[in-house]
Amino acid sequence: MRYHSLSDFLSRGRDALREGPLAMTFAEDETEIDTTIRHQLNSGFRTALALMPDDFDLAPDLSDTVHRIDYDPLAENAVQTAVNTMIDAAPGLWMFYCFNAEYLFYPFCETRTVGEMLAFHSEERRDAMLTYVIDLYAADLDQNPNAVSLDSAHLDKSGYYALARNDPDNHNHPKERQLDFFGGLRWRFEEHVPPKRRKIDRIALFKSKPGLKLRDDHTFNDEEYNTYSCPWHHNLTAAICSFRTAKALKRNPGSRFDIQNFRWHNSTPFEWHSRQLLDLGLMEPGQWF
Repeated sequence: MRYHSLSDFLSRGRDALREGPLAMTFAEDETEIDTTIRHQLNSGFRTALALMPDDFDLAPDLSDTVHRIDYDPLAENAVQTAVNTMIDAAPGLWMFYCFNAEYLFYPFCETRTVGEMLAFHSEERRDAMLTYVIDLYAADLDQNPNAVSLDSAHLDKSGYYALARNDPDNHNHPKERQLDFFGGLRWRFEEHVPPKRRKIDRIALFKSKPGLKLRDDHTFNDEEYNTYSCPWHHNLTAAICSFRTAKALKRNPGSRFDIQNFRWHNSTPFEWHSRQLLDLGLMEPGQWF
């Protein structure tokens, strides 16, 4: 089904918001839109929304299952606006948002659905899940000048770190159970990345509720949603394996000619399997076995 705007979707397609989990994909360009959405459907998302410009193509096999909404994700505050609109329209629903050429991995995702994972997470009284955005990049930029290749994708196996998240209301203490995470291409090529865009943490999986608002730094106005775990033990975390930063660094004039290769001594081929991400410490199974 295709809709001409967010308001058109809420008018004619609101029934799609009755059942979750819901995935929202913001297509900033035409790279790997179809594989991104197919990955979500294969993971068990019950509803998939594709928010994309009206001149972008969507594969015919997805047209009957995906709710396509004509939308410009590059407009100012576009992602916040759309996510917050969906939160207001469907309170109590598990939601996920990402961009094209981004792929969600969670512990044991090869054999368990995202619904099963979120059901366990809910039983632990958690309404949001921290995800780390792990940069992917093509092994050969001469063959793949846009830095995207599913067959030769690489990632950094080390170089990730966390810093305490400052509390502007209490300068003597950092925020409880919140950290700012860094690493990947945004760390290695930080001179080309604005400081406020260098973090790799995103609260991409969350349960909507009245009054909840997404902020422009991928955190929410409810501080408990921004925590990495509950007070009594470690919780599940997930990873979003993403070509988005690599694409941007090769697209932007300020960095395009300065970067000839993304690989370094800590690069390793991406295996497209949750076990690799668990072994590298890039996500946490918590108490889920």
